[in-house]
Amino acid sequence: KVENAVDNNRFKRRKEARKYLTKIMPTEEEKQKQRERVFHTEIKISVLVPLFNTPEPFLRDMIDSVMEQTYQNWELCLADASEAGNEKVAEIVKEYMAKDERIVYRKLEKNQGIAENTNACIRMAAGNYLALFDHDDMLHPSALYECAKVIEKEGADFVYTDEVTFEGAELENIVTYHFKPDFSVDNLRGVNYICHLSVFKKALTEQVGLFRAEYDGSQDHDMIMRLTDAANKVCHIPRVLYFWRCHKMSTSMNLSSKSYAITAGRRAVRDAEIRRG
Repeated sequence: KVENAVDNNRFKRRKEARKYLTKIMPTEEEKQKQRERVFHTEIKISVLVPLFNTPEPFLRDMIDSVMEQTYQNWELCLADASEAGNEKVAEIVKEYMAKDERIVYRKLEKNQGIAENTNACIRMAAGNYLALFDHDDMLHPSALYECAKVIEKEGADFVYTDEVTFEGAELENIVTYHFKPDFSVDNLRGVNYICHLSVFKKALTEQVGLFRAEYDGSQDHDMIMRLTDAANKVCHIPRVLYFWRCHKMSTSMNLSSKSYAITAGRRAVRDAEIRRG
């Protein structure tokens, strides 16, 4: 009975997810309109992805989701810290690079942790806006388009979107719908509710600095607090534009073994309060 109930619940959840995904995905006609829209502001978005032993299906899903963006003025910056024996990661990336010159790749000499590996991506970036993207996640086809639209219209220097979390290989296995509130520094002190997708003006990093290795595990929380403190305008896009994959190897599925992330998060919030006086 219990197994049947679990199976029925899983089936119902997938059915609801299919309906939801159908509703939020753009039609071919909408995609074409978005591709043809002329922006009057120069907004080049460098999508930053540190790679580390990325499984082939996840790597292909991630790159494909960037290449399928309706917004065309992007580059994909891939800094690869994969261990010896994971040369397949580089082979796959080079296969895509042959198809699209907007993909930029660098093999790192060693793995320096998520903060420094992300900083390597920032140093590669030629765009005036940066987007943070994990190596096993996926973007909605209109993600960068919607961000660019708000940047142009509102003059935003930091934007973030809603997201869903899905399990394993299939997008239909949605386990969490994360519909976020508009920007609130008090909420952000309590939890990094902003998370994905975050797109921000590269010039902000010149004010606040890059990612800091001492906050690894909660490096995004620390960085987002510093960026939003420095930003003149933070805008929330109330649309699901990011698909966050959780799987057996991901931190989100196994936080108990990542207690350092909790400690780093507490320290990041404490230090943010000290900065604010």
